[in-house]
Amino acid sequence: MTADPPPPPAAAFPPERTAPENTGDGSQGGGRENLLTGLIFLGIVLALGLAWLAPNVAASFAVGGAVFLSVLKMLVVPLVVTSVVCGVLSMGDVRKLGRPGGATLIYYFCTTAIAVVTGIILVNLFNPGEGIDGSAARVAAGAEVTAKLGEKAVSEPAGIGAIVENLLTMLFTDNLFASAAETDLLPLIVFSLAFAAVLTTMGAAVGTVTKFVTEANDVLMKFVLLVMWTAPLGVFCLVAGQFGEAAATGDFGEEMRKVGWYSATVLTGLAVHAFLTLPLILWVMTRRNPYRFLFQMGRPILTAFATASSSATLPVTMETAIEKAHVKRKSVDFVLPLGATINMDGTALYEAVAALFIAQTLVGSADAIDMGLTTQIIVAATATLAAIGAAGIPQAGLFTLIIVLNAVGLPVELAGLILSVDWLLDRFRTAVNVFGDATGSAIVEKFLPDEPVPTAAGTMIA
Repeated sequence: MTADPPPPPAAAFPPERTAPENTGDGSQGGGRENLLTGLIFLGIVLALGLAWLAPNVAASFAVGGAVFLSVLKMLVVPLVVTSVVCGVLSMGDVRKLGRPGGATLIYYFCTTAIAVVTGIILVNLFNPGEGIDGSAARVAAGAEVTAKLGEKAVSEPAGIGAIVENLLTMLFTDNLFASAAETDLLPLIVFSLAFAAVLTTMGAAVGTVTKFVTEANDVLMKFVLLVMWTAPLGVFCLVAGQFGEAAATGDFGEEMRKVGWYSATVLTGLAVHAFLTLPLILWVMTRRNPYRFLFQMGRPILTAFATASSSATLPVTMETAIEKAHVKRKSVDFVLPLGATINMDGTALYEAVAALFIAQTLVGSADAIDMGLTTQIIVAATATLAAIGAAGIPQAGLFTLIIVLNAVGLPVELAGLILSVDWLLDRFRTAVNVFGDATGSAIVEKFLPDEPVPTAAGTMIA
């Protein structure tokens, strides 16, 4: 008699948990899923109506929105850690991480760069800064920016070299618990990738650890699903509180008229990227109907609009991508946490538009700068890199905009020109960021290693 052959290392890891096969018609579980998305949309509409009719009453709902946002943020850190580890484990061999990892980074960098170029083209076409005297508004705007962001953020110079250095230092931390407490996701992702890579080399010896992480991830996803049934109320409170507060001041409409062309330029750029660029890339790479996919991802897109935070929306994005859009779980687990941290297409587009808008307000003044090709290339490169380093929190783009302005020598205090509308535009660009992340997970799915096929002898072959 001969001894039975030892089980292959892959047997130590549980099989991938997949959603039902995508039929392409979005019908799987469609009734309840579509109902929830519709209720979230209804919550936004009712909140906007209440803010218009009774702004003070609407503003009082802000506390409910804060509670909902806190519940979502509470789930982010444990979900990121377990999902990234599960994503790597599901690939079996850490050496197979290279192809999907490279595809993810290339996708994120290319779409961010395309978004920046789109913004630069539109700001040159629309010329939104024409007729606005930036020099006259400089003193008042500077005080507002300093009050909003703090003296350190305004005064810190940063060129492209400093940005790259900052990005590299952001990858690591000397205290994982401090990073978790501050929702600093990038070093947590790096640690999770390394930890999971080590687990894949240890086979059955770490079966208990892998089972624990996998089941913890399952529980968290179930928790997200339960939380989502409170989303219509939470989204209503978030939107009513913010829009009610803006309407109660009485000057939002006037401020919007002052920078109306700037706002129109940003929104047009975001629309081009969300409805043309990303769908075209998705269709070319996967032959998947991009607008059906956009509809399937409606819930996280609406949640992103309400929360203005891609990190807070991450649990919703992951749950929806798996259950509604039927993207493979291993792609979702690997791609989306990274995307919520470094893939900021909407933010990059906004930064490019805002920087050139501010430059246009200074034309003809002593503070004017050359707006030639070299300057615009610097804006494009800086906006792309700065957006990668932007945190997935509300109005984080304002902080990275200061970096872009410093890079081309523009007065950073003139960021105050756009503060009055930034909170609103931030919601749209966050929605685009989230849709870009989801699109990336559907594309990278095509670069995943082939599933092992069981043989008659019970072993697995690639």
